[in-house]
Amino acid sequence: MGKTQRPDKKGASKKIVRPPQAQSKQPGMTGPMEPQPKDTMEEYVPAGRFMNRTVLITGGDSGIGRAAAIGFAKEGANVAILYLNEHEDAKETERLIRTEGRKALRIAGDVGQESFCRQAVKTVLKTMGRIDILCNNAAEQHIVEEFETLSEAQLLKTFRTNIFSMFYMAKACLPHMQEGASIINTASVTAYKGNPVLIDYSSTKGAIVSFTRSLAIHLAPRRIRVNGIAPGPVWTPLIPASFDPKEVATFGTDVPLGRAAEPDEIAPAMIFLASSDASYITGQIVHINGGEIVNG
Repeated sequence: MGKTQRPDKKGASKKIVRPPQAQSKQPGMTGPMEPQPKDTMEEYVPAGRFMNRTVLITGGDSGIGRAAAIGFAKEGANVAILYLNEHEDAKETERLIRTEGRKALRIAGDVGQESFCRQAVKTVLKTMGRIDILCNNAAEQHIVEEFETLSEAQLLKTFRTNIFSMFYMAKACLPHMQEGASIINTASVTAYKGNPVLIDYSSTKGAIVSFTRSLAIHLAPRRIRVNGIAPGPVWTPLIPASFDPKEVATFGTDVPLGRAAEPDEIAPAMIFLASSDASYITGQIVHINGGEIVNG
């Protein structure tokens, strides 16, 4: 596949880099994707940064969350993943964590509900005894071509999943986090440049940037650092579950590097921010977007 071109809405042409494809249900599954995303951190070289620490990752079943889970496990951490209902993906992520010789825990539920977040944290503590790193990564997005058709139900659901969950998870975890702990939040390039058909999603991602900066200041006296990442286009199950098949075929080709990232290219930034290598970094957002300059 490679050089076939198709016109975009502005009359320019985009390169078709993968088969047109779609999934009917969010957050999407890894299995049907073609090509398969690179999300198992096969080329990652660990340095033992998190031996016997515990990492909790929302949206940890696939995509960026899976890559981060495996990367942290390679670094010596025990890993708990929260996910909605993608059981097969979650089982595979759990298996890959265990392959690294680490403890793994998977918990299904809706992070948009505070009661679930509280119970999940209790389960992690009961099973693993501690929480050192929280990665708030779960998200959903829905295309809305006409803003006036954006429903109240969708607006609330997107905010609950994408930003309310971060409040809920941080509130539940922080009483059990010690000095040196870290929180990593997944924002998006859309927080800085917007998106005309993902207005509610982009708005949540902007809120995540402000949440990250404010919580970092709040927790600085406790020596708990809070940072975030702002990925550009990434080849994850959420893409075929969100976009028109023709858009999926060219997804990511409009950035300077000319392609979407693989999850394996995003997760190392999360690992770095959580590590002692980033001990003087808090309240910051790392941009991993293929060369888009957003000045944020």
